[in-house]
Amino acid sequence: MTDRPAGRPPGEAAAPSAEPGGERIDAVVVGAGFAGLYALHRLRTDGFSVRLFEASDAIGGVWNHNRYPGARCDIESMDYSYGFSEEIQQEWNWSERYASQPEILRYLTFVADRLGLWDGITFGTRVAGADFDEDTARWTVRTEGGATVHARYLIMATGVLSTARTPDFPGRERFGGEAYHTGRWPRSEIDFTGKRVGVIGTGSSGVQLIPIVARQAAELTVFQRTPNFTMPAQNAPLAPDFVREWKATYAERRALARRSGFGHSQPTNPARVMAVPDRERTAEFERRWESGGLYMLRAFSDILKDEEGNELCAEFVRGKIAEIVRDPKTAEALTPRGFPFGTKRLCSGTGYYETYNRGNVRLVDVRRTPITEITETGLRTGEQEHPLDVLIYATGFDAMTGSFLGVDIRGSGGRPLREKWASGPLTYLGLTTAGFPNLFLLTAPGSPSVLSNMVISAEQHVNWVADCLDHLRRHGLRSIEARAQAELHWVAHVNEKADETLYPRADSWYVGANVPGKPRVFMPYVGGVGVYAQKCDEVAATGYEGFELR
Repeated sequence: MTDRPAGRPPGEAAAPSAEPGGERIDAVVVGAGFAGLYALHRLRTDGFSVRLFEASDAIGGVWNHNRYPGARCDIESMDYSYGFSEEIQQEWNWSERYASQPEILRYLTFVADRLGLWDGITFGTRVAGADFDEDTARWTVRTEGGATVHARYLIMATGVLSTARTPDFPGRERFGGEAYHTGRWPRSEIDFTGKRVGVIGTGSSGVQLIPIVARQAAELTVFQRTPNFTMPAQNAPLAPDFVREWKATYAERRALARRSGFGHSQPTNPARVMAVPDRERTAEFERRWESGGLYMLRAFSDILKDEEGNELCAEFVRGKIAEIVRDPKTAEALTPRGFPFGTKRLCSGTGYYETYNRGNVRLVDVRRTPITEITETGLRTGEQEHPLDVLIYATGFDAMTGSFLGVDIRGSGGRPLREKWASGPLTYLGLTTAGFPNLFLLTAPGSPSVLSNMVISAEQHVNWVADCLDHLRRHGLRSIEARAQAELHWVAHVNEKADETLYPRADSWYVGANVPGKPRVFMPYVGGVGVYAQKCDEVAATGYEGFELR
């Protein structure tokens, strides 16, 4: 370990800053989060020449940019970590059940040091576009600085929750106070003491941020459009005996996670929600509430499929909100209705509902009284103006597609990816898209992605891609491209699996509902992490069925 700032390269000499203009290499990786760092390591280990471009000056991806107070993972830290290296998982020690943003960044820095990754990363370099040359079967990758790199393969590890979205409220640019977005938080510490703070949004970042700001601010006004189901995180320091036991059984736990539905080792109750007596069902809900985090999603095997049983779970959580929040009107405003439990991203926080019992916290329902404009001194709704010194946008991301479409990627015939995905993302296996040879999209639409432990999913994707590139190399092949028919069959399969669940009934960011004008398409694969990996392996084992290899 080192005492330098987490996430930063260890010095100018070890982290090249010169643009490698015109360089010819095997692969370009875009993005230095969990997926990109592992892709760099795995491909270099396999003997490929690789260059990783990172727009920031630090590694970490989403954990580099989401530095807001309270930022924390909702997957347990012992699960939310790399499993490819026994040495790394034994050497690193997590301090808490759910790791905070600073600790995750320290972990990734430790991994980059341990694997010697820094010299493969070009920092401060945003990829602007990439064009596929059909004659040479190579990608010409262009940076915003004007440099070009010619690569056989382009691997997009840009993350699916990395394009921050700020609603275009009238007058937003006029606000004279401090303004922040949780997805682009500054590195310096922000002091809210004595200030009037407004937070727009009560999704995951808002739920984590709000209790901390409330303890500092003179006044906190929360502007909520849609209340979300929020579970108590039940976070705590990790006991040494617990860590030793987990590390001793890591092999079994990782195997379980890779076979599971969501990519981690949380226990799932195999019983069906309506097949047990009322008392037993309530007791299971209570156990899951006390376990905290996302455990409620595994309370019963069909909780995301059985409408009646799902509603019983939702009513249980609504009862908890009514017990915690003392003011009945505020409690009702915080109570989610109109969508099944768990079909919007389930939130996990500490003291979230309790925060609304504080005298300095107000809740404004902007569905009832919408925000009409941002003023120089605050925010105006349909009822009144709210004077503010600080305005925080906890308004999420252009999820799943935003980061891929933010790069001008043009495939065969110069067709832009943005044009192809105009009516919604089309992928084969959530890894590739027809018409774009040698392009790989990590944790993209059509894969388990955001409905899984992203580290497990990233590792599985990188391993599949690396094995594929090795297959091409061994057989003297220049390119691989998804067939259009295979892609259509996969998209139909993804939709079929989603329709077996309650997920499509919610206006969530899983379907792009948070971005005006975005096509409504359910994007993640809900068939399960283990089932998905098996399907990917079967495709590879048959000589890459559904692909054209040239």
